[in-house]
Amino acid sequence: MSDDSHPSNGARPDGTGGDHALSVRDLVKTFAVGGGMFGGEKGEVSAVAGVSFDIRQGRTLGLVGESGCGKSTTARSILRLIEPTSGQVVLRRRLEGGGTEHIDVIAADRRQLRELRRHMQIVFQDPFASLNPRMSVGAAIGELLEVHTDMSRAARKEAVSGLLQLVGMNPNIADRYPHEFSGGQRQRIGVARALALNPGFLILDEPVSALDVSIQAQVLNLLEELQDRLGLTYLFIAHDLAVVRHICDDTAVMYLGKIVEQASTDRLFARPMHPYTHALLSAVPTPNPKIQRQRSRILLEGDVPSPINPPPGCRFHTRCPVGKDKEICRTEEPLLEERAPGHRVACHFAEAKTII
Repeated sequence: MSDDSHPSNGARPDGTGGDHALSVRDLVKTFAVGGGMFGGEKGEVSAVAGVSFDIRQGRTLGLVGESGCGKSTTARSILRLIEPTSGQVVLRRRLEGGGTEHIDVIAADRRQLRELRRHMQIVFQDPFASLNPRMSVGAAIGELLEVHTDMSRAARKEAVSGLLQLVGMNPNIADRYPHEFSGGQRQRIGVARALALNPGFLILDEPVSALDVSIQAQVLNLLEELQDRLGLTYLFIAHDLAVVRHICDDTAVMYLGKIVEQASTDRLFARPMHPYTHALLSAVPTPNPKIQRQRSRILLEGDVPSPINPPPGCRFHTRCPVGKDKEICRTEEPLLEERAPGHRVACHFAEAKTII
């Protein structure tokens, strides 16, 4: 599966690899629409339109944006749960004898992809929907071990017990069924299942949005502890910016299928540069009443345009308080460029602002 022209212990010629656990380049996913039984004009939904980013080993990248911006489609395309239209996804995987190698997930054939499943997993938003209600917890977790390993039944049972303990669950619950647990407990079980094959990379697709706030903190703390203990790398998808600020090292902001800003989480929250990010952060409440009264909420006009027919130029210009009347914004698409060290922005009029 390795490519000799892409050394496993160094950077690739295209800049991916090195200490990056995951490198995504120009990822595109379109869906055909229309042309049903009554005919009609066929079209395409541009759900992901040329997304590129890197995640360094052992770090967490948060992917944020409004519903429908393409976050979950990006995640499923990376794992090839849905087939991407084009692009490159390079995964750094651990070798059994030690060391690592970089694999292009999109170029992998079916056999290679099956092997890659051991190294990349996903935790879904709804822990109940992601677990088979007819399978016991132990069977659901052990299923991956049965399919991907040659473990004996006794060894699988022991491994399941260890995984449940790892996520803070009593191993004695292995014979119980998903409906017998709370949402937070089911999400812990989902995390245990994702860790069954000892992957190095996890996608967390809104893993706490369906949970009560008090339970959210427990699950987030668990994810941080597991990352430190196991050296995991996360892609954390969310719309709750307070959660992203808590757990993510770096943050990328998506709008209508494209990343419009990316930086370290501390820098992005302190000095955002894109008008869309300004608006998102202005809506995040602060626990300090005095500061909250001083804040000015930025309200965006209109609705998110249809991905079937995105606006020309900058996709955000139809709602942008800065660029809606600018000719360059209506006609020329801004490139995602580094405007400060480690801070990439796609905006013709990017301006760093302090959001109180």
